Amino acid sequence: MSSARTSADPLSSRLPVTVITGFLGSGKTTLLSRLVRHPDMHRAAVIINEFGEAGIDHELVAVSSERTTLLGNGCLCCTLRSDLQETLRELFVRRRAGEVIDFDRVFVETTGLADPVPVLHTLRTDGLLGAQYRLDGVVTMVDAVNAMGELDQFAEACRQVAVADRLVITKTDIADAKTVARLQERLARLNPFASCSIAVDGNVDPASLADIGPRTVAAQPGELERWLMPAGTGSKPIGSPRGNDAGAHDRAIQSFSLWFDRPFTWDRLNAALQALAALRGPDLLRVKGIVRVEGEPGPVVLQGAQHLFHPPVTLASSDGEPRSRIVFIVRNMSRESIAALFAAMEAIATEP
Repeated sequence: MSSARTSADPLSSRLPVTVITGFLGSGKTTLLSRLVRHPDMHRAAVIINEFGEAGIDHELVAVSSERTTLLGNGCLCCTLRSDLQETLRELFVRRRAGEVIDFDRVFVETTGLADPVPVLHTLRTDGLLGAQYRLDGVVTMVDAVNAMGELDQFAEACRQVAVADRLVITKTDIADAKTVARLQERLARLNPFASCSIAVDGNVDPASLADIGPRTVAAQPGELERWLMPAGTGSKPIGSPRGNDAGAHDRAIQSFSLWFDRPFTWDRLNAALQALAALRGPDLLRVKGIVRVEGEPGPVVLQGAQHLFHPPVTLASSDGEPRSRIVFIVRNMSRESIAALFAAMEAIATEP
């Protein structure tokens, strides 16, 4: 992670990219089909890398041999047949040349068995993409009928939940209420930092899928805390004991937060995060933090997954909390081990 940070509102001029993931049959295509028909989505670009039994729109079925197509309400849809980097670059070039609509946001649908972290890394590591696009967040669809078994059997399903900023439960109209309640409890244990909503037949308010990350202009007291721990999760201990509904993958994934009373220096913060990523990068499913750094006028936002972290952003306004807080969703790692690493970096930094 670089010590150089971004201030003011560095993201406002970049096109927001929302990643929509979820296990096979969880309703990703249904959600996108509803979204592109919504009036607020008439300038969206949709990138899909798989087709279900039916396309995202009836128009696509007839023209699926084409790389891009314009949907009835003006949305642009693109079939991903190469890598995501090439597709995003091509779309931006064609947008600038006026060959496609002047889209103002992008939705990327992953395959049902995909780990979404490589998509996040693509947006983070490609310099050209980083200049034109920004990751807005990850939305994970969860099938109320089949998710309990999928979470038990497939590690990919657990990772998709663990990296989410928004969880959307589908098929609740055909699942019994007790199963839905157990699933909601399990999702809250796997990822207590994601807000969770229910969609019937793919109906979701598009506003709930926009501006998922903290916005540097709009940040007000209390908003940062809701970003770290959405309202409704309460003050229950994070990483609490697993219930009878938890599978082996759940037990491997822990969620917790660490508080730091002393402000960081950029060198100390970078050293701790780089050491953590180097030692256990694959097991860092998600890292989110609001930290105090010496010399910075406001709190600094941290976001990362596995080996890579987004450029830190210094916010113009403060939530009034003088301490730093970093939340972790990790696999086969303990709170104590990460706390010990940060303590070791602190001890090294304060040695004569």
